[in-house]
Amino acid sequence: MKFHLPAFGLSLLLCSAPALQAEDWPQWLGPKSDGVWRETGLLKVFPDKGPPVKWKVPAGWGFSGPAVSDGKVVLMDYVIREGKPDANPGGRTAIKGDERVRCFDAATGQELWSHSYDAPLNLSFPAGPRCTPCVSDGMVYSIGAEGHVSCLSLADGKPVWDLDLKKTYNVESPIWGFASHPVVRGNLLYLRPGGPGSAVVAVEKKTGKEVWRALTAKEVGYAPPVLMEHGGKEQLIVAHGEAINSLDPETGKVHWTVPFVPSYGMAIMTPRVVGDYLVMGGIVKKSIGLKLKADLSTPDIAWEGTPKLGISPKNSTPVADDGLLFGCDADGELRCLDPATGERLWTTDDVLGSTPNSGTFFMVKASPHWVIFNELGELILADLDRKGYKETARAMLMDPTSPGMGRKVIWSHPAFADKCVFARNDKQLICVSLAAPESAP
Repeated sequence: MKFHLPAFGLSLLLCSAPALQAEDWPQWLGPKSDGVWRETGLLKVFPDKGPPVKWKVPAGWGFSGPAVSDGKVVLMDYVIREGKPDANPGGRTAIKGDERVRCFDAATGQELWSHSYDAPLNLSFPAGPRCTPCVSDGMVYSIGAEGHVSCLSLADGKPVWDLDLKKTYNVESPIWGFASHPVVRGNLLYLRPGGPGSAVVAVEKKTGKEVWRALTAKEVGYAPPVLMEHGGKEQLIVAHGEAINSLDPETGKVHWTVPFVPSYGMAIMTPRVVGDYLVMGGIVKKSIGLKLKADLSTPDIAWEGTPKLGISPKNSTPVADDGLLFGCDADGELRCLDPATGERLWTTDDVLGSTPNSGTFFMVKASPHWVIFNELGELILADLDRKGYKETARAMLMDPTSPGMGRKVIWSHPAFADKCVFARNDKQLICVSLAAPESAP
């Protein structure tokens, strides 16, 4: 295990006063885990040469998206020592190397610290870590592709505690790796190790000590848990390879379970709650809409997906707006969905220009436009509503580099903070400004 703090990073930590920050992006899907960028003063269109790149730094392999908090950018990546990552969806490939958790100054891109450890991988698509780090109360929580959990100090990267999910819970890694992003609530950190009675566990975020464990599933799946409040009651929603579950986030008590079985255990998207409805989708063309009840009783099934009904994402999570759900379906189709009925109000393949196998893009609701980052490395501004999709700007940010279903792709969700987009491929991390001229610093 290695820890590195550059001299200039130490200087910055000692000498720089903290600047007033806009809303951060401290975890998967943003501060409220809803894919909404609550920023003002953003570009309405791109300049002729595209949005300006503020900085770029080298990065290693990985699907993990960056997190932004307190003027710092945290990213996981992977340095390969032996082997070559491939894109075999049905089998594991072994490679050797180091996983790293790295921290950069959000304004300049200067590396402040780096924490690394030996991490041999034996996975399908073994090109590095999957999970976006979570930053909470001055700590960074990261999960490696083979289940190495770290708690590090955001200030200097020093280790606080770590946990090996495979050893602790006597499980094998899922074939596509540990991909359920860490989630924090109060003093608890939620993890998805798998194994009998431990499809979800809560640990003390300060110590890593287990508080409770719950649920059993043959396939633990890849979806992160999500907190929701309905009927005045906070619930932890956990979707694994066999069911959707509601738990008490404090005790792990199971309130209700509704069977939902995607193919190959591939429950990937974060469950979405839109008003009184919860929507979940998975491979192959599996989706479901639940009508939530005001109490904690089992919800009714409002609809079940068919090839022409619902949405079944592979790599992306839909985003809710104005009572509707907008998202990337299985092969890159952008759909607008009525969560109450599963009806597709419209569909377009304009984001990618085609529908390749597992075509992927990531989207956030912003103002004045939605912001979309696709697997080709393109950044798009667009207007989305119940009537359709209208693109207003498109620019190339970076080249796709990861092997993915016979083509090069970027399957990493950017972070959005400080009027900037923080995006990565397997060669670099970049910061691109979307600040309108009148609001640019």
